[in-house]
Amino acid sequence: LAHIMADMIEAKTDIAVDRKVNLGGSNVALKALQNNDIQMYPDYTGTIVANYYQEEPGTSAESLQKAMELTKQDGFKLLKPFGMNNTYTLAVTRETAEKYHLKTFSDLAKVSGKLVLGCEFEFQDRPDGYPGLQQVYGLNFKEVKGMNHGIKYRSLNEDEVDVVDAYATDGQIKVYDLVILEDDKEFFPAYDGLSMVRQDALDQYPGIEDALNQLAGLIDDGTMQELNAKVDSDGLKAETVAHDFLVSEGLIEK
Repeated sequence: LAHIMADMIEAKTDIAVDRKVNLGGSNVALKALQNNDIQMYPDYTGTIVANYYQEEPGTSAESLQKAMELTKQDGFKLLKPFGMNNTYTLAVTRETAEKYHLKTFSDLAKVSGKLVLGCEFEFQDRPDGYPGLQQVYGLNFKEVKGMNHGIKYRSLNEDEVDVVDAYATDGQIKVYDLVILEDDKEFFPAYDGLSMVRQDALDQYPGIEDALNQLAGLIDDGTMQELNAKVDSDGLKAETVAHDFLVSEGLIEK
């Protein structure tokens, strides 16, 4: 997303963009934005509302509105959402979904006692992770195995676990042809992706907003999964995948 944003700005304006990626998480990026070390980055409404401001996210539309109001007070502007909701979810193999007739979290709760969950370590303890799911859905797995993000999908593919926590846009969902279960009680908040920009940067370079808003609604969950899979599985560079995507959409020239 950072490279997509940078490419769009460079293609649509005469501004050169210095790209600083892999900063180490949302809180690090936010601090850099506050300190004016960076002027913009891609973020998520759920993260902004719940993580930065410790408020209740609400629906997708409510979270967006609240995030816009909160960030405006601090001198930031949120631009139009990209189109994907990178929320937490639960994923299973197609075989497991068919075997147990799984479509929703509620379906999963009925058979969870027979299954093993593989999840990131923090997901085991966070109130918006497994403990919350236990309360809301009555999910109680036979066993819960904590593991690093990179190992989860391999463990699922090798039948060491039956269910994993996932981000809706993970490339491995595409790679392993996994089934995303529906959060039918809407336990997880929306994490709609968008550009977060310092207002003073927009005042100085007004062309940025027009350039980035051309991405509105362009990148849904499936598209983001495909782009991520090209990096995660095919080994392509993120900047190459970003550039090729924009060319294919007719937004920039080759």
